[in-house]
Amino acid sequence: MRSSAKSNRILHNVFALYGVQIGRKVIPLLSVPYLARVLGPVGWGTVAFAAALAEFVVILIEFGFNISATRETARKRDDTSALSDIVAGVLGAQIVLAACGIAAAVTVARCVPLMRQHPDLLMAGLMYAVAQGFAPLWFFQGLERIRLSAALEVSGKLLALGGLFLFVHQPEDGWKVLALSGIAPLLTTVAGFWLAYRVVPLQAPSLRVIVPALKMGWPMFLFRSAESLYGVGNAFLLGLFTTPELVGYFASAEKIAKATFGLLNPIREAIFPRLSHLVAMHGSKAAVPLARRGALVMIGAGAWLGLALFVFAPFAIRLLLGSAFAPAVTVLRIFAALPLLLSITYSVGFQWLLPLGQDRTINQIILAAGVLNLALSFGLAARYAHVGMAVAVMCAEAFVSIAMVVAVLRVNSASASSSVSTAASIENRQAEAPST
Repeated sequence: MRSSAKSNRILHNVFALYGVQIGRKVIPLLSVPYLARVLGPVGWGTVAFAAALAEFVVILIEFGFNISATRETARKRDDTSALSDIVAGVLGAQIVLAACGIAAAVTVARCVPLMRQHPDLLMAGLMYAVAQGFAPLWFFQGLERIRLSAALEVSGKLLALGGLFLFVHQPEDGWKVLALSGIAPLLTTVAGFWLAYRVVPLQAPSLRVIVPALKMGWPMFLFRSAESLYGVGNAFLLGLFTTPELVGYFASAEKIAKATFGLLNPIREAIFPRLSHLVAMHGSKAAVPLARRGALVMIGAGAWLGLALFVFAPFAIRLLLGSAFAPAVTVLRIFAALPLLLSITYSVGFQWLLPLGQDRTINQIILAAGVLNLALSFGLAARYAHVGMAVAVMCAEAFVSIAMVVAVLRVNSASASSSVSTAASIENRQAEAPST
């Protein structure tokens, strides 16, 4: 009965997280046909460039808490006092980080001509970044209570979608796209912290809890920062080499490919806190069956999604973006391998290495991939524009997937060797013990 209840909770969380993904990926995707035709490749590329800069600020504010704080909440879900410290510490840390991120973004924008010409895009992007960065979905994921949070996020995205159709009618309205994108996370953030403080005692942030929160999030922030070099900031990097129109081709294909993989995110996000809890309470062996099932489901689904993306790329571009975005078909077909590679990375790597506390190993892999992507982008994107940038990104993703698999095999091999050595040591001590 107990096992059945846990399985049901995971399934409920998967469905709730599908609601989140509908809000974050599918609903915005519904706006793509309209925005692509209203903004055009140039306007779309300009918005994508500003959005990429905003995502860097989101990463700074999140500071890896969506992983580290989820894991810590899952481990201490039965300790109300510890949970209160976690919530207050994360909130206080994010306030400090938000101030630093805004200052850094304004400074960078002054050095980039495209952003100097569009201060309205910068302001709208920063509004979105602050709202998204503070969203406390990590708390409800850690407690495995995310249905209400999911409902809030979907409601906010639907409001934003309606706003796009009402207020965005020409390329000059690009800043409104980013401003409206901040509605959903703002709603989730305000309501989320209100709900969180109904679960845990209200506590003002202080250095006592902020410093441990920053230490907790630091390893995953390094991971997210390195990941941004090949996972988030590609449109920004490409915009430094080429025109907004080519950025538009690249960003649109990348958006479709990531939205496709987003269909699998609820599975991994629901399994991760359960794996963390199992490892913390019962050891790594107790988590093996769930980790294997999750990996099989994700990798199999990722392969099918990638195949569909490759075959239907021309149709998807024509339907979602229109004939003006025809050059994006090549990019989308390059990105067709993304669902499979990300499925391997997350199910084999993150779903196993993170619960075991292998943060350093993950950071080393991601940092190496970020450097690889950066180096390739300077050579390929500068010469082959949107197509070269897509190839650079996929090379980095392939490196991560292979390195994660190797790391898991190494960890499992070391664990098996340790178990054999321990068993042999026990047998030797028993054999050497004097008989009574």
